[in-house]
Amino acid sequence: MAANGSLVANFPYDPLGIYLAMSLTKDKLVALQEILNYQFGNINILIHALTHSSLKQKHGGQTYERLEFLGDRVLGLVIAEMLIDMFPSWPEGKLAPKLASMVSGRTLADVARTICLEDYILMSEGEIIAGNNLRQSVLADCCEAILGGIYSDGGLGKARLFVEHFWLPRIDLDGPEASKTELQEWAQGRGLPLPLYKILNREGPPHQPVFTVELTVEDCDIVIAEGGSKRAAEQAAATKLLKQLIKIS
Repeated sequence: MAANGSLVANFPYDPLGIYLAMSLTKDKLVALQEILNYQFGNINILIHALTHSSLKQKHGGQTYERLEFLGDRVLGLVIAEMLIDMFPSWPEGKLAPKLASMVSGRTLADVARTICLEDYILMSEGEIIAGNNLRQSVLADCCEAILGGIYSDGGLGKARLFVEHFWLPRIDLDGPEASKTELQEWAQGRGLPLPLYKILNREGPPHQPVFTVELTVEDCDIVIAEGGSKRAAEQAAATKLLKQLIKIS
């Protein structure tokens, strides 16, 4: 470890910051774990999950590839369980396409961007200059490696919490109103009033707003969720409540 706390000590001083994503300080590790909502017991697992193959020789062969392989399997299992639990009446033919979408490179890269993984991936100078830390495939692979790392470090329960946190808002089956429709049908089937959605807050810049919505259904706990639009926030709240109802049933 370098005197300044960097875990990558053998790169030259760079006043322009071209090596920013190649250095991983203690502060950056702490910040990333806060975003992940998981504290690694073995921090080396996290470092391996962030190490691109271009640094294979410098890191003694330890890169994210093996953890990526593991994370891919864990993600498929957890997403499959989530879909089965959330939509018990759906046939396999309806579950399979959504599973494929949720474990796709595009979705993984989207989650990676939410986590800002591009700022933490360790790569060679050439890869960074080429902007490969921004490539969808690299972001997706690193995201799977992070999940594999959490599974290795903390077990399936912690890995499931990670997936639920970042993937649950993205489960949007049969259009943006799927969960809202299913929740409405659930309430009507029990003779309850229709779900009530209330906007509690809107913040953020005009180009990237965040809406906070409160969902109330009679005989259920109040649910609060966020989204990039009013519709997305309502959908997230409905999905969240449906998951709670499934656990109770």
